[in-house]
Formats: sequence, structure tokens, C-alpha cells
Amino acid sequence: MDLFKFFSRETPSKDVAKERLKLILIHDRANVSPQFLEMVKGDIIRVISDYAEIDESGLEIKLTRAGEHGTSSPALVANIPIKKMKEFGR
Repeated sequence: MDLFKFFSRETPSKDVAKERLKLILIHDRANVSPQFLEMVKGDIIRVISDYAEIDESGLEIKLTRAGEHGTSSPALVANIPIKKMKEFGR
């Protein structure tokens, strides 16, 4: 899934604009480019694919804000649909 497909859902334009702005702010504050996020996504797909068959069309990886006790820091959130686990000598 391409990062920009995230914005192709049928939602009101104000909601799309709000989500885009959030994404831009998070990337800016984390000092992470969209290209970097795509590289991370590729690496995650490669590693997970060694152990499980995944549905790449449903894959979602995004950068959000997470924090404890009033602090906030970037967090990488991945939703990786698994079709089935691969057998490794069980």
C-alpha cells in the first residue's frame, strides 16, 4: 500500500485536510521524511514476510504521537494483516 493511498478514502474534504495536516506536523516534529517512512515500511514487510504471509493491500504504517504522563513523542504504528503463519519445523 502506498502511503498516499491512505488519503484516497471517501471522507469529507475537511477531515482529509485535518489528517494531512496532522501527518505533516508529526513528520516535521519527528524530523522524518515520507521517503524514510517508505523505507521503514519496506524493511518491515521484508522481515515479517519471512515469518508470515501478509496482505500488503491492507498494510497501514503511520507515524503518530504517543506519550505518558503529559509527554508526547513520535510513535510508529503498524497494522499488518496476516493471512497465515509460515511453518518453521514445528
